Amino acid sequence: MNARVHELVVREVVSETSEAVSLIFDVPVELSRRFAYSPGQFLTVRVPSEQTGSVARCYSLSSSPHCGERPAVTVKRTLGGYASNWLCDNVSAGSVLTVLEPAGNFAPRNWNRDLLLCAAGSGITPIMSILKSALAMGRGKVVVLYANRDRQSIIFARQLQELIRRNPRRLSVLHWLESERGLPDARGIATWARPYRKYDVYLCGPAGFASAIKDGLARLRIPERAIRQEEYRSLTDNPFERHAAVVTPAHAVGPPQAGAGVAVAVAPAPVAAPLRASADTATVKVEIDGETHTLPWPRTKKLLDVLLDHGIDAPYVCRESACGTCVCRVERGRTRMLMNESLIDEELAMGLTLACQTLPESDDLHIAFDQ
Repeated sequence: MNARVHELVVREVVSETSEAVSLIFDVPVELSRRFAYSPGQFLTVRVPSEQTGSVARCYSLSSSPHCGERPAVTVKRTLGGYASNWLCDNVSAGSVLTVLEPAGNFAPRNWNRDLLLCAAGSGITPIMSILKSALAMGRGKVVVLYANRDRQSIIFARQLQELIRRNPRRLSVLHWLESERGLPDARGIATWARPYRKYDVYLCGPAGFASAIKDGLARLRIPERAIRQEEYRSLTDNPFERHAAVVTPAHAVGPPQAGAGVAVAVAPAPVAAPLRASADTATVKVEIDGETHTLPWPRTKKLLDVLLDHGIDAPYVCRESACGTCVCRVERGRTRMLMNESLIDEELAMGLTLACQTLPESDDLHIAFDQ
């Protein structure tokens, strides 16, 4: 059984705007360690579909693990968006949703740094988690730029106002409303952000907004590689549909929703003799979930695919380098990534890599997921 798939009860549904709701989850004690999360991470939710069995969508956690809040994701309706509309229309208190454990790599490393947080629309969701955590855990200043169509579209409007009231010397928020000043543009961003050009930048929003932010900050000589960005994209692979055995609900207040999650466990292939590297295959020792596996690693095969083929329950969501879920550390040997959209230079220097994009360059390697 896939240990990363669970069913959680929705404790409460909070209407944030006419288009957005927050789903607050009950996490039973026995799953508390598995659902410990970092600000900026997300949950992958299974939404039933008559056409495909299910679709998988990632929703950022808007709650903060440092503020005594229950885990919550915030979902905004999108035009033609099947999953977001289904969740907004069908989920209520007592509903059971199938989810993967928290994942993602969008959290600040140092809470005492000054932060510039830029969001548009539902991009405020992970930014809100980071904002609340920074005010609770750190000593630095926090500046938020939040773009929306109009005042009625502002998600967390009251919460933001309350945070400003409680932290007047540390927090400032600029609401950039399209109805009042048009779309954000590079010149306006550069003029506004000049006092904050030494701050650490975190960005989440649609492509047009992200481009305007990057272009504006580039005018202040802030390079794109210094900006941490969280991207929303459709998954090309459904992590729930890889499995075949029904997951037993971890905790249920009412009957499960239709289309419960499924999972299967495959025993790792036994190794009869010590593995040797060859021209076509390297050897890798992998530490994951408290266990160590020694495996042949074909030089043209990504590490994540090798692990899944051996029945090892490696974490992943997007398989496209964007989410950071499959991050691991190279303890010995050399690897190379085909793509990298989530790790910054500092993390690469620490030996971090993405299993979904990593190929071996050495004959003998040691990879650790347990960091």
